[in-house]
Amino acid sequence: MIAIELISEEIPPLKHTDTGDLALQWMEEFKVKHLPVMKFDNFVGLLCEDDIFDKDDSSKTLHDLFDHLPRPYVFGSTHLYEVLAKVSDEHITVLPVLDNEENYLGCVSVIELMQRIANTGSIKEIGGIIVLEINELDYSLAHVAQIVESDNAKILSSFITSHPNSKKLELTLKINQIQLGRIIRSFERYDYIVKASFQKSEYQEDLKNRYDELMKYLNI
Repeated sequence: MIAIELISEEIPPLKHTDTGDLALQWMEEFKVKHLPVMKFDNFVGLLCEDDIFDKDDSSKTLHDLFDHLPRPYVFGSTHLYEVLAKVSDEHITVLPVLDNEENYLGCVSVIELMQRIANTGSIKEIGGIIVLEINELDYSLAHVAQIVESDNAKILSSFITSHPNSKKLELTLKINQIQLGRIIRSFERYDYIVKASFQKSEYQEDLKNRYDELMKYLNI
C-alpha cells in the first residue's frame, strides 16, 4: 500500500487567502489539528492549530499571519511504513502527498490511516500472540517462521520493537492458533525467550471489544 492509495477524499486544502478563523473551523469539522495550505497551485506548507492560537488576530488571512510554514510531505509512491514513520516523526494529524514534480495530490488523514490498517491487517483475525525477546544479531524471521510452521501454524503478522541503547529486540507474532502451548515449548527448546503470550478466548473477546470501541471512536 502506498501513499497515493491512502489519500483522504474528504479533507480539502486551505488557500493562503483563507482566514485563521476558517482554518480553525475546518479543523474542528474534519477532526484534525493540521491542514495543508496552497498558494495558487503550489503547496506552501502545513498549518497547525496551535500556531493559529498563538496569533493575536485569527481573522486575518493565512498569508498575513504566517511568513513561513513547515513543509512535511511524502511522494505518492511512498510505502505505508514510511508514511507511518513520517507521521510519527512530525507528530501530525494529516500528511500532504505530492507527485514527483511536487504538485499537491491530497493528504493522508491519520484517523483514516488507522482505519485502513485495522481493516486490512490481521487485527480482527482469530489467533494468539507471542512476544519474543531476541538478541539483535540472532534475529531471523525465517527461523522463527520455521518453528511456528513446524507446529502446523502460520504467522499472520509480525512487528519488531527496538529500544534505545539496547541490543535486544522484541518480536511480536500474531499466529493463527489460540492454543499456543506447543509453539511456546518449541521456541523454548531453541533457547528463545518468550516474554509474553496471549492465547485465551477471553483475550480474543477483549481484543474484539477494543477494536469495536476504536472503530466507534474513529467514526465519530
